[in-house]
Amino acid sequence: MRYIKLLAAGVAVLSLSACLDSDNDSPPFPETVVTTGQVRVIHASADAPMVNIKVNGTVFNNLTNVDYQVASGLIEVNRGTYTLGVEAITPAGNADVLSRIASVDTDMNYNVVALGSVAAGTLDMAIVPASDPAVADDMVAVQILHGAPDVPMVDIYVTAPGTDLAAAQPLATASYLDSTGLVEVASGDYQVRITLAGTQTVAFDSGTVSLPGGENLFITAVPSIVPGDAPVQLLVATTGASFVINDTNTQAALRAIHAVADAPAVDIIANNALTLFDGAPFLGVTDYANVGAGTYLVDIAADADNSVVVVDDASITLEAGKFYTAIAHNDLANIAVDLPMDMPRRVATEAKVRIFHASPAAGAVDIYVTATNDLTGASPAFTSVPFASPDLAETGYVSLAPGEYVVTVTPTGTTDVALQTGTLSLMGGMIYTALAVDGTGGGAPVQLILADDFVN
Repeated sequence: MRYIKLLAAGVAVLSLSACLDSDNDSPPFPETVVTTGQVRVIHASADAPMVNIKVNGTVFNNLTNVDYQVASGLIEVNRGTYTLGVEAITPAGNADVLSRIASVDTDMNYNVVALGSVAAGTLDMAIVPASDPAVADDMVAVQILHGAPDVPMVDIYVTAPGTDLAAAQPLATASYLDSTGLVEVASGDYQVRITLAGTQTVAFDSGTVSLPGGENLFITAVPSIVPGDAPVQLLVATTGASFVINDTNTQAALRAIHAVADAPAVDIIANNALTLFDGAPFLGVTDYANVGAGTYLVDIAADADNSVVVVDDASITLEAGKFYTAIAHNDLANIAVDLPMDMPRRVATEAKVRIFHASPAAGAVDIYVTATNDLTGASPAFTSVPFASPDLAETGYVSLAPGEYVVTVTPTGTTDVALQTGTLSLMGGMIYTALAVDGTGGGAPVQLILADDFVN
């Protein structure tokens, strides 16, 4: 319980009165008591958009634009009953999607978790309470929630690094929405492993992680959005922030797009030994391949004769848990490679569209995204987009309300159509990527390379 003591001046006055009148039997002025608990908010719904968090209809503690796998710190609130709300941010406008009346009691922590799936209709709010312990500097308080709706019952092991699971006991067996109690352990290095219940088949392995002393941690197993086979990541909410632990075997994901109009089919070779992609043709888009994180020297060579190398020892660095697209572009005499990072998390309430300008012949362009093919009165969504190399100009991911659209590319400042799609039916939960490139062999007319859900 937290106390607000009387002001020092008030105490001095009371003491002086007692000295002047020792026969005064009046009771002392009572202490003012403020009773508070703490609330922590966690976004754990993999296909939900960014959200605003509200309490009693008002944004709570500046928690706006909270994205997936983000958690607040512990926020002190007065004891009482509140209406907790989640407002989704969508291209069609904000919408209240979750609401729950909850009571906050003294010296308690409340972990408020938005979880489940928007697309599956299982979006929900879980409130996981725990006491608010005074954690010693050499200890750490930990509580774990199973927050991955598509993952079955699991055993959760928290052990010293390298401990044989055959000699260990699980900390808990948990189904979706189950949580452990709050436990205190010595700070230091641990290994978290999650297995299918009743087996020692490891589905997630944290490797060695350090749990800091004096902390109060709430760990949620959330759906994975990184490369690899592990079905979950661990979202760790600390007293003041949050971070994500990936499976120790998490790799990077890399794909390639051949956007050089006057180049033949090519092979892409890493470190003079590993053929990442074989025979990629102009306009071709490969699947993602999982590769180890690190720095690679990449060659691009003619598929018909690998002695013809058009890009020699281009250095690329790949980070574990990230997705990348290697785009070979420009013309053959000036071939270059761009390596943008991709963000393939799908959001059920929006279509994500990303457009690259990869046509050397087109010059600067305006890009329109309209309901029909008529540009009368329309304003471009993107203006004066140049052709640039080696780093291509792009729109980034643009969130659109699901519906029908036409994309038109014009020379900057005109409505002369250089390229126009037909009507595109864009769906929520989908990602659409396109590259404007030269015509086959080079020069006009401009054409599109389509990727992701344009072709899947």
